[in-house]
Amino acid sequence: MRLRRRQCIPSCSSHHRVDEDEAYWRRKKASEELAWSHNSAHVISQLTQCFTNAMVGPRSWIGGIFSRSGNRRYGNEKFIDYHLSPLQEQRLQRLQERLYVPFDETRADHQKALRELWCAAFPDVSLRGLISEQWKDMGWQGANPSTDFRGCGFISLENLLFFARSYPDSFHRLLFKKGGKRATWEYPFAVAGINVSFMLIQMLELDSEKPRCLPGMNFVKLLGEDEEAFDVLYCIAFEMMDAQWLAMRASYMEFNEVLRVTRTQLEREAVFRRC
Repeated sequence: MRLRRRQCIPSCSSHHRVDEDEAYWRRKKASEELAWSHNSAHVISQLTQCFTNAMVGPRSWIGGIFSRSGNRRYGNEKFIDYHLSPLQEQRLQRLQERLYVPFDETRADHQKALRELWCAAFPDVSLRGLISEQWKDMGWQGANPSTDFRGCGFISLENLLFFARSYPDSFHRLLFKKGGKRATWEYPFAVAGINVSFMLIQMLELDSEKPRCLPGMNFVKLLGEDEEAFDVLYCIAFEMMDAQWLAMRASYMEFNEVLRVTRTQLEREAVFRRC
């Protein structure tokens, strides 16, 4: 699922000259984006600290995947085959089964999950109904959230709910846009979350029988250590997307570009280096 882009129609004068102030801010923004690329390791380190402080036991793998040394970059490497342990195969299959569950607004368990997400987001506000203008306050595109799940299915709701339950402070900080200098026209939180789920599924090649790219291969190893690895990585990716949004001083029209750069950062700097 992608956020719809709206056409920007330039004025007649823009065909003849570029405003000097506009050119200045474009150069400034490009410089800041370059600085973000160079300083991403520092941002990632901060995000890692945030999550590892809340993790104990087997989930300690999160800290390790961010601290591997080297500057090797992920390219377009493809691998013919590799061995899956019985545990990895079982967990990958269960995760892939989740991918193909569409959101069904007539199912009681799906309705329950949606209500639980509302309660996690707004514990002091009563929800008037599963179809309500209130949902726009969470960043859904309309009064009926079910229409936004068509691009990714029930797993994207599960991801949001996992984020809300596991890291409520981070969840609310992003939901209410508490951190950093924000744009006048912000990204819609819930719809952005669905896009993050879709981005990770594509990046890890989870919709194929077995991932054959380096990110997917390394993810399967993580899945063998923690069955909730996808949900945890979703939370980290959402945090990184928001950090990228702030670094680029982006607005709604640039959301897809922010998501693209976030994917590049995930592939290159953070989770998916060779061991």
